[in-house]
Amino acid sequence: MAQKPRAWQRMLSGRRLDLLDPTPVDVEIDDIAHGLAFVARWNGQTRGDYAYSVAEHSLLVETIFARIAPRAPAKWRLAALLHDAPEYVIGDMISPVKAAVGPDYRALDDRLTTAVHLRFGLPASLPVRVKQQIKKADRVSAWMEASQIAGFSETEATRFFGRPDAALMEGLTILLRPPVEVRNDFTARHEALLREMA
Repeated sequence: MAQKPRAWQRMLSGRRLDLLDPTPVDVEIDDIAHGLAFVARWNGQTRGDYAYSVAEHSLLVETIFARIAPRAPAKWRLAALLHDAPEYVIGDMISPVKAAVGPDYRALDDRLTTAVHLRFGLPASLPVRVKQQIKKADRVSAWMEASQIAGFSETEATRFFGRPDAALMEGLTILLRPPVEVRNDFTARHEALLREMA
């Protein structure tokens, strides 16, 4: 009888995360922060001396979300910060690859998202309105990234991501920093939001 392929990953925390059946007890913020700080957005095809990491993107999305929903409680800002958390184990696939992989990718992402949410006191499934606001913040961030560091013209970025409201981007820039610095800021922001939720 053939042995089943391994479907778990050993984390730096020592946790063993089963990708097919992830549990909240195996999710640690240090693993998420570390993984996301070393995962490059845009398949690494960005200008600069450092890759633009998913952790940096997540910090920006949370900032933009707070501008979209200024009265949102800390738990929804935490959900915005963690919106791409599953990518700490499955990586950041660009949209064309996700489309090619199909519904199996979405199911894997959903299972991991549920485990992450439950681990940090969020509902397994977010309210539709909150999901829409986070998605809007995500698209604003994608437009900024595309036009500032990923080689898209503003016209091309607008065609794919929509033209963001300038007020949502005012004073914000795309940062390219060493992974360890981003990891530390991501962890600190997570801790601050948890304190607000307490």
